Amino acid sequence: MSRSSARLAEAMQVEACPVTEVLDHVAGKWSIGILIAAAHGPIRFTEIERAVHGISRRMLTLNLRRLERDGLLVRTVYPTVPPRVEYDLTPMARELYTSLSGLVDWAERHRSAISRARAAYDAAEERTADEV
Repeated sequence: MSRSSARLAEAMQVEACPVTEVLDHVAGKWSIGILIAAAHGPIRFTEIERAVHGISRRMLTLNLRRLERDGLLVRTVYPTVPPRVEYDLTPMARELYTSLSGLVDWAERHRSAISRARAAYDAAEERTADEV
């Protein structure tokens, strides 16, 4: 490989890394639920916790920080006792929400077909294992 080709490959990898990292954050198991929960306006930590089933407080905190760092959430702290904290989507995240809601709609529409396909696949695998 020539030096210019090597530099180009390295530059492409460096450029792709942040994109991959952001996609990992956005497409993560918990991030989608958090973004969908926050899409209807400012939402408090405990409301997100209730909306995203199965998430631990620690995982919620980490994901909220990551989404805030990526510019997808705005965290607002109100000077009350105790302090009130709300999270809201940024304009960039509202644009992303459109795509996410399309993906969620697709998953809901095809949930039955996916379940049938999985059952058929598992049955075929089981028959194959029995033959061996």
